[in-house]
Amino acid sequence: MTLAAAAALLLASPCQDSDKQGSGPMVGNGVQHPSGLPIVGRHTEREAVGRLLDAVRDGLSGVLVLTGEPGIGKTRLLEYAADRAAELRVVRLTAAETETGLGYGALHRLLRPFLNGTGRLPGPQRTALDAAMGLAPGPPADRYLVGLATLTLLSEAAADQPLLFLLDDAQWLDRESAEALAFLARRLHADSLGLIIAVRDGLGDNGLFDALDMHPLTGLPEPEARALLSSVARRVDADVAGRIVTGTGGNPLALLELADALAAEQLSGVAPLPDPLPVGRLLEGHFQHLVRTLPAETATLLLLLAAAPSDDTGMMWRAAGRLGLSARAVQPAAAVGVLGRDMPPAFRHPLIRSTVYAAAEPGERRRVHAALAAACDPVRDADRRAWHRAEAAEGVDDGVADDLAAASERARARGGYSQQALFLSRAAEFTGDPEKRAERLLDAAQAHLMSGDAPAAGTALDLAGADLGGPVTRTRELRIRATAQMFRIAVADVPAMLMDAVISLGPQDPGLTWELLCEALHAALVAHDAMRGSSLTEVAAAVVAARHDPDSAVRDRDLLMEGLSRRVAEGYEHGAPVLRTALDGLRDGGEIRDANSPFAVMLLMACDDLWDVQAGRELTDRLAATDRDAGALYALSIALLVQARYELLDGRLTEAEVRYAEFDDIVAATGFPGGGDINRLHLFALTGREAELRAAVRRTAELRDIGLGLHQLMAQHALTLFELGQGHYRQALKHARAVFDEDPPTCGNLVLPLIVEAGVRTGDRDSADRALARLEERAPLAGTPWALGTLALGRALTADGDDAQKFYEESVELLGQGPLALELARTRLLFGEWLRRRKRRSDARKQLRAAYESFDAFGAVPYAERARIELLATGEKARRRTEETRFDLTPRERQVAAMAASGLTNGEIAARLFVTASTVEFHLNKVFRKLGITSRKQIPRAIGEPGPETGG
Repeated sequence: MTLAAAAALLLASPCQDSDKQGSGPMVGNGVQHPSGLPIVGRHTEREAVGRLLDAVRDGLSGVLVLTGEPGIGKTRLLEYAADRAAELRVVRLTAAETETGLGYGALHRLLRPFLNGTGRLPGPQRTALDAAMGLAPGPPADRYLVGLATLTLLSEAAADQPLLFLLDDAQWLDRESAEALAFLARRLHADSLGLIIAVRDGLGDNGLFDALDMHPLTGLPEPEARALLSSVARRVDADVAGRIVTGTGGNPLALLELADALAAEQLSGVAPLPDPLPVGRLLEGHFQHLVRTLPAETATLLLLLAAAPSDDTGMMWRAAGRLGLSARAVQPAAAVGVLGRDMPPAFRHPLIRSTVYAAAEPGERRRVHAALAAACDPVRDADRRAWHRAEAAEGVDDGVADDLAAASERARARGGYSQQALFLSRAAEFTGDPEKRAERLLDAAQAHLMSGDAPAAGTALDLAGADLGGPVTRTRELRIRATAQMFRIAVADVPAMLMDAVISLGPQDPGLTWELLCEALHAALVAHDAMRGSSLTEVAAAVVAARHDPDSAVRDRDLLMEGLSRRVAEGYEHGAPVLRTALDGLRDGGEIRDANSPFAVMLLMACDDLWDVQAGRELTDRLAATDRDAGALYALSIALLVQARYELLDGRLTEAEVRYAEFDDIVAATGFPGGGDINRLHLFALTGREAELRAAVRRTAELRDIGLGLHQLMAQHALTLFELGQGHYRQALKHARAVFDEDPPTCGNLVLPLIVEAGVRTGDRDSADRALARLEERAPLAGTPWALGTLALGRALTADGDDAQKFYEESVELLGQGPLALELARTRLLFGEWLRRRKRRSDARKQLRAAYESFDAFGAVPYAERARIELLATGEKARRRTEETRFDLTPRERQVAAMAASGLTNGEIAARLFVTASTVEFHLNKVFRKLGITSRKQIPRAIGEPGPETGG
């Protein structure tokens, strides 16, 4: 008979039967533990649980996060939810401290019953989940694709029967599992799936669950605490009960364990209570006391249970055999309530497990881990074997270090970057050679960055310290530190750090030097004049001097970086031709993804600088589609911001808001920095939302210290647009001059016609002439319809007589060739104003009416009002159109409707939006109700979008 079978027989006793009947195990002086007892108090939380369960039964979803100190009642509320989850399939998972280093380990346990459904997942999701779970070889899994695959898989399962997941001790989740579950929780909507998470205060979920519905638990109020005490203790004096309640702060588990620890005479008031009450570390101390009273064999078995994986009982019993432990060792622990009476044996409360492990002598812990390492299958359990070997070792041990390093590679292959970092950090501890130790710590730092944990990366770099040897390792250290700064959007010091890395590397690796310089240029363009230790011109000159000879795959991408650097270091006339060649190559099929930076930012700068809206839209749409298919959410989020800019240029303000909303959605789902209204500066300016605009502008000023100088210039550009819409030309000119002087690639050229307009209106011909001179120099070099149309507008604003009309007409014709409806409407407005001042009312009405109708349709309120007033001055009334029903849609509903209008199925829409098909259906049903339609075929007309190319 095996040890496991023998243990099962030993626990099959009358005590277990009575426990099943709800009496609960009796321990100590007769205090009954609360398993099976009615829950006391917690009315708010129970109502929240009830609402969640009702929502899940109705086909919706819900998430609750219960937080609080140990013993406060989180686990009891999970039990309460399970008891009331009739008609729902309940899945429970308790995370374990000893498994926090096993990447995707907790997620694998959670998903195990559902993994037979992975074949129905979309291809990229299936590939990512298979890699993460170790089910199939493949590239390292993207953690957000794993989260999406988890969402899709569980949503499919919930379609058959609603699901309730109960996750206890979430502070012990491995980082990858925590991120996947946080992603799942934030994307749930209409999926018949509920998730209740219990997490201990003060221990790390890294803030991943902070955006969810949080319910902090505190001690029970005195009447409820007394009621709980009375329900489990036979005779308790009223004064004694009051002291116990006060001393424990109403913590239910502390209250029960203290009552259990006191003698019957003390509870009844016959004998005095200890003074002060032993409450400080009461729970841990009480559990430690319980374990110390057990036989040595039982105590060792408990330590083995605490250290062993909770999902592999066979391994635990094999290790028990190696330690010479008898199956009978289980019974004393079950008798005193340390273990439950179910099989396999498990601790009655999660806190007991961590207490047992923490209280054990180091030598005893090493002995137990050595037995577990020996019990592991060297192939199937190689990673756990390496970890247990490390826990059993002391001092330098290169064999253990090499095993850990090999395990780190397997973790990396699964996309378990935090696990990779943990294995590498442990490997470094056992590595004898200082240089090899430093290399492993650098690799650990890089893995921490890949997992999104920049502070941990910094710690690993600090540990590498003096062991860093030659220039290559020093270069790696500086590059990782710079990347960590970029991750936090703290850009100010990054260019100088990367330039130092280039100097440290010297001539050894020209390819790496070029990569470092391009990263420095990217950071410098974003920091602009807010960087420290270097300057944009200095960085750009270094890039020009490097003159990298790229391979054909990335030639156009590198040319674009060279073009931007030449534009800054040598002047527009040197940069523009290189940028034109780069954009043409990229449009002709060149590689557009860049693993080291969000390439959409560089594209925006190049296309704005050449006034090339066609290339910008085409390449950004391609980039967004590629990032969306790959599940590259950070890169996609940046592409969405750029797409929003192009929507604004074409007067599609509602569509721009859809892009901004999806960006915010991704930021909320992933925890990426950079969210907020500073991204909507131009939208606020064009829609006339002054309070929101000025608040966002103030926010950009606050971010200058971390190096976001470009944001401040973008804010000045937005303010210029706003003030022009209001007719405040002097204020507009003040803001525009700041952009003109700095001349950033993103908006340095776009501000030029605004300066000409404001300069002419205020009589500041010097400012107008200088802006026009720059236009005259640059627009012909760019050569696009937008550039030449802008030049024609600048000439029209400064011309006299018939020449002005010719230039206005030329501008209207050229700007009408591209998706530039906003720019076209502005030109028509200015043309109409000029015609009205020339007393040509009939001609003015035509231009002003077109401008007004466009601005009104866009929702560009200040410009619509300016055009309306001008139109009234011509003798024509301008009536505001009735707002169309489609604008009642939320941004997400608008997005779903537009995708459905293009012919995409619910599943295809779900994959693109990183939600589930049931959530798409939920949004579509709301779209149908709001628009008063009954068929997908009616959506295009209702929202003003083209239908599928097939004509359906």
